Amino acid sequence: MTSFRIRPVVLEDLGQLKELMHRYIVDFYKGKTPEGSKLDDHIKHLLSSDEAGTQFVAETEDGRLAGFATLYFSLSTTRLQKIAILNDLFVDADFRGAGLGEKMFLHVLEYTKKEGYAYMTWQTAIDNTSAQALYKKMGGKNINSEWIHYEIEH
Repeated sequence: MTSFRIRPVVLEDLGQLKELMHRYIVDFYKGKTPEGSKLDDHIKHLLSSDEAGTQFVAETEDGRLAGFATLYFSLSTTRLQKIAILNDLFVDADFRGAGLGEKMFLHVLEYTKKEGYAYMTWQTAIDNTSAQALYKKMGGKNINSEWIHYEIEH
């Protein structure tokens, strides 16, 4: 069984992380291939900005990146505290089914507790039932009955 180390992203992860994020964006979510250096720039921005967010990777014993999680940071007026948004939690297909998603979720949840965030929030697609099962198992609550999510695409 493969063991994993979950840790913050470092600049040396750029190549492998870009590949993982590309599979997440294009293969998993069927999005457009990021243009030019946009993906590089995004990763580097998170590495250089403590206010914007942070990323974590799951690394195998032989240095292969098996998954990543991205937290973005914001503020809550009603709580007068910072909040964390789990925007991405992705495990490469080769490593699914071994509990890595659960380990990564617990890692980022513990990070947000330790760093004093009021709460961690996230969303997932209606048809992503495997992610929904994980989030329910982890104690997540669907708050759609309380709030309506809107978006305007440009």
